[in-house]
Amino acid sequence: MQHWRRVAAAERMSTQRPAETKAHAWAVLLRAHARLVERIEAELAAAALPPLGWYDVLWALESAAGHQLRMHELAEHVVLSRSNLTRLADRLQEAGLIERAAVAEDRRGAYCIITAAGRALRKRMWPTYQAAVERYFGAHLSDREAVQLGEVLGRIAHAVRAGTNEPPRQDATPQRPHKSAAARR
Repeated sequence: MQHWRRVAAAERMSTQRPAETKAHAWAVLLRAHARLVERIEAELAAAALPPLGWYDVLWALESAAGHQLRMHELAEHVVLSRSNLTRLADRLQEAGLIERAAVAEDRRGAYCIITAAGRALRKRMWPTYQAAVERYFGAHLSDREAVQLGEVLGRIAHAVRAGTNEPPRQDATPQRPHKSAAARR
């Protein structure tokens, strides 16, 4: 049955114009992301763990040089908006999971630094998070598809971050992706 669904989807896609195909891919990406995050959040809650946003911030800080980042640097590593990130950093600080320290060369700036308690919580969250990612995402991709998806989404993320809207050259050699976030954890 699954095979026939794929065949029908491929036939529908072949009759769409490129702009429609890309709009469809965008809509599917957004729906998949929302549903995946919802399921992962539910798994974390069922295990009496904090939300995914907490993990995201703690992982960014734990993996950063010196286990610290300034708020604008942290914003580059996480999915949250800056205003939500500030509120979350306040909650993490109140919970003793991060500390803030003044930046010597910029009196207005502060570093967010993960604490031992923050590292311990992140490590406790990882097995539940990893299992949910595998169950709801990884189980539906072959290794080849995972590499392709990572390359495509990485290319898009890089272009958006760089502020370019130029499509890649057709003769450009694809760049090998960096280790995935999951593989680094």
